[in-house]
Amino acid sequence: MTGVFAQNVIHFGRYLRARGLEVTPPTGMDLLRAARLLGLEDGRDIRHAFRALVVTRPDQLPVFESAFELFFGRGVRRPPVIDSESESMFQSYLPVIAPEGQDEEDEIHESSEQLGASYSERLGSRDFGELTPDEISEVRRMIAAMVWRPAEALSRRWLADTGGRRPDMRRTLRNAVGPRGELIEMEFRSRRPRRRPLVMVADVSGSMEKYVEMLLYFAHAAPARMGRVETFVFSTRLTRITHELRRRDPAAALRLVSGRVHDWSGGTRIGESLGTYNKVWSRRVARGGPIGMIISDGWDRGDPELLSREMARFSRSVHRTIWLNPLAGRAGYSPETRGLKAALPFVDDFLPAARLADLAGVVRILESIPATPRPIARGGAWAS
Repeated sequence: MTGVFAQNVIHFGRYLRARGLEVTPPTGMDLLRAARLLGLEDGRDIRHAFRALVVTRPDQLPVFESAFELFFGRGVRRPPVIDSESESMFQSYLPVIAPEGQDEEDEIHESSEQLGASYSERLGSRDFGELTPDEISEVRRMIAAMVWRPAEALSRRWLADTGGRRPDMRRTLRNAVGPRGELIEMEFRSRRPRRRPLVMVADVSGSMEKYVEMLLYFAHAAPARMGRVETFVFSTRLTRITHELRRRDPAAALRLVSGRVHDWSGGTRIGESLGTYNKVWSRRVARGGPIGMIISDGWDRGDPELLSREMARFSRSVHRTIWLNPLAGRAGYSPETRGLKAALPFVDDFLPAARLADLAGVVRILESIPATPRPIARGGAWAS
């Protein structure tokens, strides 16, 4: 294998990752090993091997096929230019001969260091409000491809479990009838695990205009990862959009949401909107100890005392309360608005949500939530 081929494989992997495929850095080594084992005589073998290594869903096949054709199908030795801003990462390069004695894995590591941060990594650190239209499309794909492994909760249902700690008397007595009746074997059971529900309440007022689209894409991706997901948006009043977000295509789902919500980019009344949720929806959608997630920058025109009362009721109806604020990640930020001061005593996790990296941090929080309730100190402290 030549140094040029190794670098081309790295660019191929970076290109696929920029288009939403779940391609990790070690994938470059796996691709190169596959090419070394199969040889370069038959391009069809290489195509099938590479496809088996990087494609995980049917909708990724067209992306892979077009990328493979551009990089390897007609002998192209340089990657295509994606756009003007990312041209420097995918620019053409001169052939490089690896030093004598350097193996292919060292060659890949060295080439990766020269390439620097990938296109995806750079997008992950960009504020949603500063993205170009092309970057917005890429971030949408990356949000849809995010891997979630949320922690499971314990349901009220029981299942047979030889390693369980609670005796299962019904099964034990049933087995006492018949040939095993003289020697009773104790049966055990344990709680059935389940995915914890999620309730999302998102602010779509004017101050959230730069961030709300990406955060709703995040809300659209949540049902495929969590258990039951209920989604609401509010500005001056609360609107349930759970049904609209069930559309498979996120763009079509958001078009339905925009037609359903009549107070988009209006004022902000968090307390009144939470009051509507608590009175009308809480008993209907907050079964099973859901995680409550509020998405807002905290600018509120309503009564802070009302917001405090409704936040207290909201926090009692959920297993854990998470508040996502796009402004929280900025240097020197402090939650000084009247609304946030009234709400934060009832918030367990106060997190930024202005970048893709911030949303990845939210996913890690969801993955770390324990199955059983934990004692919560309501002292006004919040986690950043």
